[in-house]
Amino acid sequence: MSFCSFVGGEVFKDHFQPGIYVCAKCGHELFSSRAKYEHSSPWPAFTETLRGDSVAKRQERPGALKVTCGKCGNGLGHEFLNDGPKRGQSRF
Repeated sequence: MSFCSFVGGEVFKDHFQPGIYVCAKCGHELFSSRAKYEHSSPWPAFTETLRGDSVAKRQERPGALKVTCGKCGNGLGHEFLNDGPKRGQSRF
């Protein structure tokens, strides 16, 4: 499943079938469906990445990190610190 292909709207927001979400640009594995949860944002929400090298992060502002594909640098959005479904979890 390609992730972060925003042309025509986000098709995976309400998609909860088992699988791996990959970068739309290079196919690098990013997130597992096991880490996906329902959220009010217009995009899919995840609590963690598939592996440590799935994404690259840089501080954008307090509480938010800019997230890119760990392989090709494709923009994926943000990691919002302490905004996950459980206390202390992040939301990607």
